[in-house]
Amino acid sequence: MTRVIHTGDTHVGYRQYHSPERRQDFLDAFEAVIDDAVDSQSTGNRTGSDDAVDAVIHAGDLFHDRRPDLPDLLGVLSALRRLAAADVPFLAVVGNHEATRGEQWLDLFSDLGLATRLGAEPTVVGDTAFYGLDHVPRSRRDELDYDFAPHDADAAALVGHGLFTPFPHADWDTETVLDEATVDFDAVLLGDNHVADTARVDGTWVTYCGSTERASADERDARGYNLVEFGSDAGGDATVDVRRRSLDTRPFVFVDVELAAGEGVDRVREQVRQHDLTDAVVVVSITGEGDPVTPAAVEEAALSAGALLARVTDHRAVGGDTDATDTDVEFGDPDAAVRERVREMDLSPTARRLDETVRDGALPDSNVRDRVASLVDDAVAEGSLADAADAEDADAEDADAETNAADARNGAPDDQVSMEDFQ
Repeated sequence: MTRVIHTGDTHVGYRQYHSPERRQDFLDAFEAVIDDAVDSQSTGNRTGSDDAVDAVIHAGDLFHDRRPDLPDLLGVLSALRRLAAADVPFLAVVGNHEATRGEQWLDLFSDLGLATRLGAEPTVVGDTAFYGLDHVPRSRRDELDYDFAPHDADAAALVGHGLFTPFPHADWDTETVLDEATVDFDAVLLGDNHVADTARVDGTWVTYCGSTERASADERDARGYNLVEFGSDAGGDATVDVRRRSLDTRPFVFVDVELAAGEGVDRVREQVRQHDLTDAVVVVSITGEGDPVTPAAVEEAALSAGALLARVTDHRAVGGDTDATDTDVEFGDPDAAVRERVREMDLSPTARRLDETVRDGALPDSNVRDRVASLVDDAVAEGSLADAADAEDADAEDADAETNAADARNGAPDDQVSMEDFQ
């Protein structure tokens, strides 16, 4: 039997709501997964039980950005060293958020002996062969031949990153992958969709592990990862068992208030104060026919009750109930509203990064010019300015991948490093 942790979409480095505490939360969640894997070794070996895991499988988007800040990079390195010291391999693929046109951070970790980048060749752990499929833009998927090298293990699993059928927001056909693959897979372990889910496709188990931290207010369910066991039944056929494990992450308190006629901010504040808000992210959603509400007054009430931060969305401000609107304006976080509008524009990835740089409140005005010049230099080196068609394809893929997470970088620029710094 092979027993693995299936995780992904850890988005280390995401400074959600411009909060340094939230940025640390994403690293903490990744470290919690690694801690569980390490702890399982001592517990399983001591009790003789099946608690010990044989590997940690990461299905992409380890980092939130292709240029992670130095503290986030060092935090991941420290966690991977603990995992390696416990003799638990870390197998992973590259997601769309962290992908570059050249070498990947995952390659660096592999060179350091801390990770294995999965691909067309099998990586056998226990009696299971693991293969990898990095995120691929839609425009390039027709070129894929799904040619995987043979194996002689009892079971096989494909680890991929993308939005696959039959799950929501899908643009990648799972049946095509399974039909055209030269290896019969018993399971497909996926990342990109932040909602954990499992389905059966042509007799193969296909599962998303979900994100380890809430990257958007839509992610209300508890965060966690999958525990996947590969075995065999009495007839010798491969079996797959998928179970969920929860993580103890930053509490989110969701307060949905429908105001009746004549009700206003006092009613909202009353509803907010009914919850334990200690160190929590408070997300307030307002609907109904009541009086106008000033978000700042609600946020102040939440903060005074011990919340880490609060965000207020008044759905009435965009002219109706939530079912009738495609996008909600978050007046408690105006930058989120701007980012939403920018995502609707036909911008290339380079133009989008330039927009983020100009609007980055954490970047001193004196550094904006140098940062813009650096981004343009990167674009030239990548060839993204010379190939407009590729840029448009990548931009479309970025927009699709943001279904579950706001894609904004707000970290301190002085700490940022690139792959070139390690070459």
